[in-house]
Amino acid sequence: MSAVCGAGLAGAQQAESTAPSQQQPPEVKEFQGYEDQWSNAVVKNDQYTMEFLLSPLYVDISSTGDVTTRNQLIAQLFQKGDGPVSLQQRVVSVRLFGDTAVVSGTYIVKWRANASTREERGIFTHVYNRARMHWACVNAQRTAVVDLMPGKQKASQKKSDASEPFHIPLLYQGAQPSQSASGQSSSTQPPN
Repeated sequence: MSAVCGAGLAGAQQAESTAPSQQQPPEVKEFQGYEDQWSNAVVKNDQYTMEFLLSPLYVDISSTGDVTTRNQLIAQLFQKGDGPVSLQQRVVSVRLFGDTAVVSGTYIVKWRANASTREERGIFTHVYNRARMHWACVNAQRTAVVDLMPGKQKASQKKSDASEPFHIPLLYQGAQPSQSASGQSSSTQPPN
């Protein structure tokens, strides 16, 4: 199994991420163009551009965990009420694996929310597939890093759970709370 994974990784091409002042690799430049088209289409409610950019198999996972298909996303373009005012997506890296591209970057979206403007900043990963010389996004996932609403103070940050026992699901359950609290854990090895 590891030989197959190693061969797959060896065949992958990775575009380096660049600072804005540096010359962008051609892959980053190409996919930045797609992301710019996407941003404009969302703000302008451009159904045809969205259908062109998104695969019929497209699945979106929003920063809140909502799962949306391509048709649902396009239908949302025509709903009245709260909607995006602007969307900026900046490609940071592109990794190519044959006819698959994994595009990572940052985004800033502003939208109307109950007569005020709300801003969300975060990171995204878009997976594109190339078929018949055309790249179409098949999967998207966003993670919000900062969510701001004018006039609203930042929510207090979650308390670190660094004092909690280390845990790897299905492999190592971590020290028992009484052991980690007293600092007298006799073994750091996972149970066999």
